[in-house]
Amino acid sequence: MSYLAKVRELNPLVHNITNIVVANFSANGLLALGASPFMADAPEEVADVAAMSGAVVLNIGTLNEQLIASMVLAGQSANTHNVPLVLDPVGAGATAYRSEVTQRLLNEMQITALRGNVAEVANVAGESWASKGVDAGAGDGDVIALANKAALKLGSVVIITGKEDIITDGSRTFIVSNGHPVLTKVTGTGCLLSAVVGAFLAVSEGDWLEAAAEAISFYGVAAEIAAELTAHKGPGDFQIEFLNQLAMVTPQIYNAKSRIELVNQ
Repeated sequence: MSYLAKVRELNPLVHNITNIVVANFSANGLLALGASPFMADAPEEVADVAAMSGAVVLNIGTLNEQLIASMVLAGQSANTHNVPLVLDPVGAGATAYRSEVTQRLLNEMQITALRGNVAEVANVAGESWASKGVDAGAGDGDVIALANKAALKLGSVVIITGKEDIITDGSRTFIVSNGHPVLTKVTGTGCLLSAVVGAFLAVSEGDWLEAAAEAISFYGVAAEIAAELTAHKGPGDFQIEFLNQLAMVTPQIYNAKSRIELVNQ
C-alpha cells in the first residue's frame, strides 16, 4: 500500500505549531489530503497534544517567545513518545534571531525531518548561501552535497525544495522533479508541504526517507494538475484547485505522474 493510501485510511493526527500567515491553509490542506490537523500552540497543552499525535510539525515563520517555548515542549514530548518531528526553519539565516531559534530547537530536540529551501538548509549546515527574506535567493553550489552534509549533521532526513527537490538521509538520496512554478505565487505552499510531510511520516512506520520522498512527489503532482486546470486564471484559482487536487489525486494518478529518481551516493 502506498503512503498516500495509508494517510487516507488512517487519518493521522498532525500537530502543527505554525505561523499566523499559513495556519488556515495548512489545516485545510491536511484535511483535503485526508489527515487530521491539530493547531494547538498554548504551552499548557502542547506536550499532551504532541504525545497523542501521529506527527508534530514546527514552523518558525512568525516567532515570539511563547511560541518558541511551546515548540520546545512539543518537540521534546514528540521525542519522548517516539512521534516523528518535522522542522520548517522559515527564514533561517535571514536574521540572527531566526538562526538562533533554529539552532536552539535543533539542540533541544531530535528532529525526524528538516524541510526548507536551500538557503535555510545551508544556514543549518553552517554553509553560506544568499537569501532574500524568507526566500532562497541566488546561490551557487552543490545542493545534493549540502543536503547530505545537513542530514549527516542532524541525523535526520533533509528535504531541500526548489526547482528540483532533494530528499536525503545522508546515505540514500532522491531527486523529485514534480511541481509547478505557480506554487511560489501562493503564500504558505512550502509550509503546507512540511505539514504534508508530517502526515506521510505519521503512517510510515519508520521508513522516513521513502515516505518523505513520496510526500514531496505527491504534492508536486497535485500542483501540476491544479496548474493545468487553472492555466488561464490567476493564483487564487490555483490555490483552490490545488486544495481540490490534494483530495482528488489517487495513488493510481500519483504513480502515473510521479517523477522520483534515486541517486547513488
